[in-house]
Amino acid sequence: MTHVLVFDSGVGGLSVVAELRALMPDLYITYVADDAFRPYGEKTETQLKERLPGLLKTMALAVNPDVVVIACNTASTTALAEIRAVLDIPVIGVVPAVKPAAQMSKTKTIAVLGTPGTVKRKYVDKLIADFGNGCQVVLHGSTGLVDLAERKLSGQDINIDDIHAEIKPMFFAKYREDTHEENNHGENIDIVVLACTHFPLMMKQLKEAAPQQVRWIDSGAAIARRTASVLNKLTLNKVPDYPQTALLIGGQKNVTRARMFAKFGFVKTVIL
Repeated sequence: MTHVLVFDSGVGGLSVVAELRALMPDLYITYVADDAFRPYGEKTETQLKERLPGLLKTMALAVNPDVVVIACNTASTTALAEIRAVLDIPVIGVVPAVKPAAQMSKTKTIAVLGTPGTVKRKYVDKLIADFGNGCQVVLHGSTGLVDLAERKLSGQDINIDDIHAEIKPMFFAKYREDTHEENNHGENIDIVVLACTHFPLMMKQLKEAAPQQVRWIDSGAAIARRTASVLNKLTLNKVPDYPQTALLIGGQKNVTRARMFAKFGFVKTVIL
């Protein structure tokens, strides 16, 4: 058995946990959610770079994993290099699945749906430039969807109309505020890249709320394969003789949320 620390701002990383467990059922996982500082999509690049390296170093020293998986697109596209610089174990980040989406698109029009912090990063612009394959790319950021995913996995009811309101501009947008360019490509979108790990947790609801039929893809399975490949090359640490645990930084006690973590294999939920 091997030990992986999965980190996210909240519950979104559980979509990656599901893929890790599907590929490696015996994997020992410690989950860390930075509840105190989310949503990351509203934080500046400077704020994230100041917080994340030290936080991840502290957590890695505390739980002694073999590998750290940053299951957060905003953190990965902002501070991955800085996190790697302070850790002496492999760190795997999440990359929005622009390349496979562009290769699969029939209409040559795709969308990247993430947090505002992710879709505005130069990293995403470079992915599109390098792997866009001539596609028109619609960028759409939403922190509201992150909140809806958190509420859903906390046991609260969420309204499909609220999801529809968050994604509708992606399909009908006529103007991009970041570039001041006209954008009439929304109606041609046939593939949406889920560039936030929270969003696959609402896949059923996203499909129901979408105004047109599209294919939704994320990076979870690819991250699981990459993690397995890295682990196969390591001399592994001794796995803790302790139940697999979700550590919530600055979180609040919530019985329903603890039950939700338990469904993903975390026997204990601890508030830090």
